[in-house]
Amino acid sequence: MNSDRKPLPKTTAIQLYRSLFLARRCEESIVKHYPENLMRTPMHMSMGQEFVCVGVCAALDGKADVFASYRSHAAFLAQTHDTDRFFSELYGRTSGTGEGKGGSMHLAAPDQGHILSSGVVATQIPVAVGAAFANLRLATGRTAVAFFGDGAADAGVFWESLNSAALFRLPMLFVCEDNGYAVDTPREARQVAASLIEAVKPFGCDTYEDRSGDVESVYRLARDAVARAQRDRRPAFLNIKCCRYLEHVGIGTDWNWGYRDKATVEREWIARDALKVQRARLVSHQVGESAIAAMEQEIETAIQTSVKRASQAPIPTPNRLHAGVFHAKA
Repeated sequence: MNSDRKPLPKTTAIQLYRSLFLARRCEESIVKHYPENLMRTPMHMSMGQEFVCVGVCAALDGKADVFASYRSHAAFLAQTHDTDRFFSELYGRTSGTGEGKGGSMHLAAPDQGHILSSGVVATQIPVAVGAAFANLRLATGRTAVAFFGDGAADAGVFWESLNSAALFRLPMLFVCEDNGYAVDTPREARQVAASLIEAVKPFGCDTYEDRSGDVESVYRLARDAVARAQRDRRPAFLNIKCCRYLEHVGIGTDWNWGYRDKATVEREWIARDALKVQRARLVSHQVGESAIAAMEQEIETAIQTSVKRASQAPIPTPNRLHAGVFHAKA
């Protein structure tokens, strides 16, 4: 953290905490209810790395076109704050973002700026480049943002997309949620380059790296990156170090796999959890404990209401199977 910087406005600090708390509590609700076997979709949880999407989406202030990976929960909620359609999709109901046909890995709300989430590694990245090109041609003032894990940097399409974005001078953000692993394989076993930042620099884009684990630090960095990208018409690559607390896919932990050390994660990440740090900041902004608790309860109530609605909503009927696919009418 940059302690010498002027504190962010109280309203911004509150906004960031609300988004962090929303994402965390939504996923904790998933953990609670998933064993009921009503959410029949694989879950790639964002818990621990929510601060990346929250900081970036807040910095773009509603002018983002978001393209996420299969680990899409934090990105979707940070951009839309829409718990009703979120849980309805996880429950496979008609009121979900894809009428219950997409599930956790394919959340989409184009009307709210979350264009798509993709279940195949790195495939959202070239689509984001296309959106950036369209935004530039149409002068929309919007910024395309591709969120992806460091494992996506193993894919050729990432480098092709980076090259195309730089070649066409597209103002967009490539945001790497760098948790250090592709499933359970560390970077040093996958990539020759010691640093993604150094590997990306020759492509002619602006590069940023953040190791703080702090949502306000990411917010500041993303705000600077998007301003420069729009001003200079060039892409930005943001490498944000983070840590997922749970297993690659599922609602449990994976300490028994032995590929990472629980004590190290607890010491280096969980001890400075972004949610805990941001809550303490609200206190330093003279936001009273009762006000914070009331805000948290408001969010808790909204989540519980959304879960109840989702669990009781209609299940898609067979005649809707092909609706919205190819030339069928939605």
